[in-house]
Amino acid sequence: MVLEATMICIDNSEWMRNGDYSPTRFQAQADAVNLICGAKTQSNPENTVGVLTMAGKGVRVLVTPTSDLGKILACMHGLEVGGEMNLAAGIQVAQLALKHRQNKKQQQRIIVFAGSPVKYDKKTLEMIGRKLKKNSVALDIVDFGEDDDGKPEKLEALLGAVNNNDSSHIVHVPSGPNALSDVLISTPIFTGDGEGGSGFAAAAAAAAAGGVSGFDFGVDPNLDPELALALRVSMEEERARQEAAAKKAAEEASRQEKGGEQQSSSQDATMTEHTNVAASDADKKSDLMDDENALLQQALAMSMDDPATSLAMRDTDMSEATADDQDLALALQLSVQDNGKDSTSQPDMSKLLTDQSFMSSILASLPGVDPNDPSVKDLLASMQNESDPSRRRTRISHQMRKTSEEADALEFVFIVQDEEAFMLWTIAHKGAYG
Repeated sequence: MVLEATMICIDNSEWMRNGDYSPTRFQAQADAVNLICGAKTQSNPENTVGVLTMAGKGVRVLVTPTSDLGKILACMHGLEVGGEMNLAAGIQVAQLALKHRQNKKQQQRIIVFAGSPVKYDKKTLEMIGRKLKKNSVALDIVDFGEDDDGKPEKLEALLGAVNNNDSSHIVHVPSGPNALSDVLISTPIFTGDGEGGSGFAAAAAAAAAGGVSGFDFGVDPNLDPELALALRVSMEEERARQEAAAKKAAEEASRQEKGGEQQSSSQDATMTEHTNVAASDADKKSDLMDDENALLQQALAMSMDDPATSLAMRDTDMSEATADDQDLALALQLSVQDNGKDSTSQPDMSKLLTDQSFMSSILASLPGVDPNDPSVKDLLASMQNESDPSRRRTRISHQMRKTSEEADALEFVFIVQDEEAFMLWTIAHKGAYG
C-alpha cells in the first residue's frame, strides 16, 4: 500500500455548465472526485487528500490534505461555477500545499481535472512539469470536455515532462452515455501504480466492469482482509437482526390469533348467557299469562253459571278457606246461624198473620177501621187460605178500590209481612191519622 498525500484540482469554470456529460460536466466531475477521495483514504489509513478550485476569482484551497473523508466530501457542496480555468496557478498552489504536509514520508501526487480549454502553450506547461519532477511530485490528468486549440497535445507535453518511472498518468474521457466516474474506476488513476490498489478500488472496478469475482462481497481477503472481515461481520449482524424481527413478528401474529379466539369464545359464552336469561324471562311471562288466562276463564265461567252453581262454588271456596283459618270459620258459623234465625222468623210472622184474635186487636186499634166489617173479615179469611204471596198482593190490589179506611187496613195486612215495612207503615199512619 502506497503512503501518499494527494491534492485534487477541480475545474469550476463556465465550461462546466455544459450537459454533454450526464447530468452536467461539473456534477460528473464532482462524482468522480468523491469516488477518488474514498479510494485514496480507504487504501491506507494514513493517506491524506486535499481539494482546491482553479477557476472563479482565483485559485482557492477548499481543504488542506486530511484523512477526514467527511470533511473532504462536505467541501464539494455549494461550489460556484464561473470564470476561466488557470491550470498553471492551480498546479503551483497544489505543489505548495503538498510541500507543507504534516507527514513528510508521504509521497506527493496531484490530480488535475481539465474540462475547459488550456490557454498556456507547451513550453510553459513543460517547464511546470520539470519543476514537479524535480520535487518528486507525481501528476495525474483527467482530460474531458473541450479538445480545441491542441488541448490534448498540451496536456501530453505536460505529462511527458513530469513523468518518472510511469508514476504519472493521463486519461482522455470522451463525452457519451458512460459516466465520468465509471470510466475512471478502471484506470491507474483510481487503482494505483499497478499494485492492485485498495480493496475498495478493486471492488468498485469489478462492479463497474460488470465482472463477477469469486470472493464474498466482491473483495479479495488477501488484498484487504480488514474490509472483508468488516463486511462479513456486518452481513452476519444484519442477518441476525432480520431473523429476530421475523421471529418477533411471528410471535405477535400468534398472540393476536390466540387473543381473537379467546375473545370469540367469551362472546359466545356471553351470548349463551343472554339467551338463557331471555328464555327464562319468556317462560316467566308465559306462566303469568297462563295464570291470567285461567283466572279470566274462571271469572267468565262464574258469570255464565246459574246462581245455584255459583253459590255452591262460593260455599266450596269458603269451606276450603275455613280449613286454613279458624277465626274465619267461626265468623262463617255465626253468619249461618243469623241466616237461620231470619229464616225461622218468617214462619213466625206467617203464624201471627193467621191468628185472627191478634189481627182483630190490631185492626181495632186503627182509627176508622171496623174489624167486624164483613169485607175485612172476608179478606182476612181469604189471605189465610192463600199461601202464595204474589196472589195475596194481587188480591189486595183489587181491594184497594174500597174506602180509605178499608184500604188502610188492607195495606196494613200486606205490609205487615215485613218488619221493616211495618215500622214504616206505622210511622206514616201516625202522621196521617194523628
